[in-house]
Amino acid sequence: MLNQSLQIIKQMQYPSGLFAASRMDAKTGYNLAWIRDNVYTAIGLEAAQKYSTVKKTLRALLNILLKHEYKINWAINEKPKHHYQYIHARYDPITMEEIWEQWGNKQNDAIGALLFKTGDLEEKGIKIVRNKNDLRILQKLVRYLQSIEYWHDKDNGMWEENEEVHASSIGACVAGLKKISRIADVPKSLIKKGEKALNKLLPRESESKEIDMTLLSLIYPYNIVTKKQRDLILKNVEAKLVKEKGVIRYTGDKYYYRNGEAQWTKGLPWLAIIYKQMNKPDKYAYYMRKTMEAMNEKGELPELYYADGKEHNENCPLAWSQALFVAGLKG
Repeated sequence: MLNQSLQIIKQMQYPSGLFAASRMDAKTGYNLAWIRDNVYTAIGLEAAQKYSTVKKTLRALLNILLKHEYKINWAINEKPKHHYQYIHARYDPITMEEIWEQWGNKQNDAIGALLFKTGDLEEKGIKIVRNKNDLRILQKLVRYLQSIEYWHDKDNGMWEENEEVHASSIGACVAGLKKISRIADVPKSLIKKGEKALNKLLPRESESKEIDMTLLSLIYPYNIVTKKQRDLILKNVEAKLVKEKGVIRYTGDKYYYRNGEAQWTKGLPWLAIIYKQMNKPDKYAYYMRKTMEAMNEKGELPELYYADGKEHNENCPLAWSQALFVAGLKG
């Protein structure tokens, strides 16, 4: 199953090193590359010790930011007011150009995720940083988060929806700033402001959402919540969001709504990984079994199943889901 999943993931990688969110021929826009999705895909490949691929992917993300360095410079000096002035979340994986469509482009967690994984890999001796250009752009990402005042900036969050202050976005930035501080200059106050805002907001995800699957990211991969916060997040997610073929994002989610909220497959291996790290083998095995039951006949994990759990949507496989399954097997 590991080799099968790795082969599935491999088929979604462009020569640039970037991964499509789903198939390269997807008609839904999932043929494009998201910063966040690529970071999470790299996490799965890292667990499988595919270090050369991980390096290529993370460096491709740095190449994107170097290509758009002029925009980051402007945002540092002026503080963005409009969506288009923020670092975009998705790109053409061949040309590395921004996708200019007007949608939820303010996704601060994507920048936090990239800083986190780059710093984490460097800490482990897996060299991502190639030269002074990479170091310069990483330092500018720190200054960018400072300029947008990430700790109270209303962004579109992981789900790319309404603008709110999101715990998952603040948490990603805090984790990213902590990890990258080993190779970049990060003011301690910049981290403290994020920690204070995060603790004030938790256990909620945002003003409008009490329980949300995104909060799992604060446990894995970021590991920046207390034991009490972790246990409450898990209790809430399992009580309200876990379904037969996946985990709903939040109560009342209208995306792919059909007589109920859609069930996202990636929530299952995500929970499995967390319970494995907590040394709870029974819960780990339970969620890995549920993950395998959510696979189609090709061993692919779709983005989501409709509420009745019988049919999945067209975004299949989803690179992020498949990568979390790999991390569950090998992590």
